[in-house]
Amino acid sequence: MSFGTTMYVIMENENNFQLNANQPVSPIRENEETLWDSIKEWIQVIIVALIIALPIRWYVAEPFIVNGASMDPTFATGQFLVVDRLTYRFENPHRGDVIVFEYPNDPSTYYIKRIIGLPGETVNINDGKITIVNKEHPAGLLLDEPYLSDEHLSHDTSSKTLSSTEYFVLGDNRAQSSDSRFWGPLDKHFIIGRPIMRLLPITTLSLWPGQESQ
Repeated sequence: MSFGTTMYVIMENENNFQLNANQPVSPIRENEETLWDSIKEWIQVIIVALIIALPIRWYVAEPFIVNGASMDPTFATGQFLVVDRLTYRFENPHRGDVIVFEYPNDPSTYYIKRIIGLPGETVNINDGKITIVNKEHPAGLLLDEPYLSDEHLSHDTSSKTLSSTEYFVLGDNRAQSSDSRFWGPLDKHFIIGRPIMRLLPITTLSLWPGQESQ
């Protein structure tokens, strides 16, 4: 097998090997052995490729395609994302991070939302405006959300206090997003990772798309 370099075959006794006339070489047999050798070689290549690629996909990066309008105008249906699965193994998510996660009510379904509330905080929503209550801001911090557009705002009102492992996530299209307002906080163990690259369409190519840490 060759990986871009010349492969040399070393043959023993080429010059003095005597072929027994009573045992002629069979071209069919030779072809069968050559074909089987090629098949075995490709099987080995595939196995090695899987050994390398699968851990990368499971633990480092994984491709996703956006489907739905819940993150408009930040992300649109059909956009191809590469999601970093590694970072959150070493650090906690931040407010403003866009994350991909397993939907708690159906872990076989993946959602993409933005983190609004962090563990231990209280998230207050009043007519669509969000105030965060925590140790640093006991009187409340009114969030500035530059990623929202006027046409995607909502006017709901609610309040939720998060546990030590919970996050409050919302879609950027507040009027059309199924998120923590409806099915509750997101436990950390459901988080897969964060988009590190938007590849397609090529006109939207970008690194760390949608990130707005606060």
